[in-house]
Amino acid sequence: MFKLYRDVKGGMPGYLVRHYWWAYLWPKAVWFFDHQMIINAILFGQYKKLMDATLLRLEQAPLESVLQLTCVYGSLTPNLIQRMKPLSLHITDVAPVQLALAKSKAADQHDLLATRMNTESLAYKSDSFSAIVLFFLLHEMPHEARAHTLSETMRTLRAGGSLIITEYGVLPETHLLYRFPLTRWLITRLEPFLNSYWHEDIEALLNSAACIFGKQVEVVSHQNIFCSFYRVTEFRVMDISERCVEKHDA
Repeated sequence: MFKLYRDVKGGMPGYLVRHYWWAYLWPKAVWFFDHQMIINAILFGQYKKLMDATLLRLEQAPLESVLQLTCVYGSLTPNLIQRMKPLSLHITDVAPVQLALAKSKAADQHDLLATRMNTESLAYKSDSFSAIVLFFLLHEMPHEARAHTLSETMRTLRAGGSLIITEYGVLPETHLLYRFPLTRWLITRLEPFLNSYWHEDIEALLNSAACIFGKQVEVVSHQNIFCSFYRVTEFRVMDISERCVEKHDA
C-alpha cells in the first residue's frame, strides 16, 4: 500500500490519494468499478434513476457550454455527450487514468474536451460555462476542498446558468440504511467525508462564494431518490453584482 501511495501521490490532492486511491487511482480498481453492475450495486440499485434525473434537469438547462466536473464511473458521460450533440462536452479530472477512461467512452473524441485540472483551482476563464454537472463529487471531499470547488463553480458559471448537483440527500436519520448501525458504519467508513457533507449547508456555501463574483444562486428544483437518501438539485445563477458590492461595503 505504501508503494502504491508513493507512486500515485504526485500532483494529486492529499485526501484523494490517502482515502480513495483504491477506488479512483489504481488501474485495476478503475477497470473493476467501471462495470455498470458494480456501480449500480454501490448506489443500492439507484444509478439509472440518478443518471436519468440528472439528464432530465440538464434538458432544462442552457447547453451552450457544459462542464462535467470530474469523471464518474458508469454511463453518465456518454449519455451527456449524446444529449449535448452537436455541441461538445467539457470534462475535467485530476487523475489521468480517469480521463483516459472517459475518453474511451466517447464515440467521437471530438465530442469530449478532456483536461486535467484540480477542481479547487480550475484554469477555465470566469463565466466560461452555461451549465456544470457535479455527480457524486462533493461528499468525497473535506470541507475546505468542497468550499474551494464550489467557489470555482461560481466563478466559471455564467449568470443565467445552471449547476446540477447529484449527491446524497440531507442527513437521513429515518432511512433504514442510516438507522441500522452496521450499514451506517460501513457507508461512513468507505466515505470518510460523508458525515461532514451531511452537515454542510451547500446552498449557503454556494451563495457565499457566488457573492464574491457578483452572483447569487437559487434552488430551481429538488428531486429526492431512494426515500431521500439521494437528491438531484438544480441551482440557477443570477447576476446581483451591485447588491454584493453594497453588502461588501457595509
